[in-house]
Amino acid sequence: MPCTLTRRAALIGMASAAQVVALRPALGQEPLVAVEIGRWPIPEANQAAAVDDTHFYGIGNRALVKHRKDTGERVAEWSSPKDGPIVHFNFGFVDGHRLVLSHSNFPQLPPASSLEIHDTRTLQLIESHSLGVRPGSLTWAVRHQRSWWACFAYYNDQGTLPGFDQHSTYFAQFDDRWQMLRSWLFPPQFVSTWGDSSSSGGDWGADGLLYATGHDAPELHVMRLPRQGVALEHVTTIRVPFEGQGWAWDRSARGQRVIYGISRARKEVIAARIPALTADLLDR
Repeated sequence: MPCTLTRRAALIGMASAAQVVALRPALGQEPLVAVEIGRWPIPEANQAAAVDDTHFYGIGNRALVKHRKDTGERVAEWSSPKDGPIVHFNFGFVDGHRLVLSHSNFPQLPPASSLEIHDTRTLQLIESHSLGVRPGSLTWAVRHQRSWWACFAYYNDQGTLPGFDQHSTYFAQFDDRWQMLRSWLFPPQFVSTWGDSSSSGGDWGADGLLYATGHDAPELHVMRLPRQGVALEHVTTIRVPFEGQGWAWDRSARGQRVIYGISRARKEVIAARIPALTADLLDR
């Protein structure tokens, strides 16, 4: 039977209400909110930010910029030509003097991805590792406990193979040869915030939990590997002062849980302090 406009509106309202309930804190529990501690206008940083002891890095589709953390002064920049091999940087993290960048050919098909490694001192290319054609587009990858952990994304609009959508996005553990060891789907509480896009950033916290952002929502979602089943377990949601995208822990801010992210709308890099999770969340 055709769905009437009234019935359709009611169904949409029910779906929206379900999403709100899924993200609402439990009764008596205050929502977790990050505290902004700095922001800088960085127009090139429309995909992600990375950070080390003394500098932060703005990451664009085909551009990299390096700025001092204390003054915001720009000290280096790099870009790939529009018709060059770099199509879509999406995420980066610093490992010593190496800026390790997640790259894909999104929205081209078939999806293919690579790791692009640049020198943090000069921003010049050091190495390029093709991951080849594999399911989904690489949006973020990090090194943790002698393994690679990465998100391969599908979307609802462009750059996705027929028959797949964002619910097919997965998080996986890989060995040093990038052979998959195991993989998981993301929980519905997180997927429901993606719009037509997917997860754009993530990394492990010092507390052993996985933190990840979507594409547009100003939220950092906390998850853990499941005790059973195929989907990550959702722990809680933290409000942050930037709209999703790629971000990075400031590992030099020991004990202070500081991250650097971006606002695409305002063309800024933003630093924020993330609240520590309570014991009941950690032990859940």
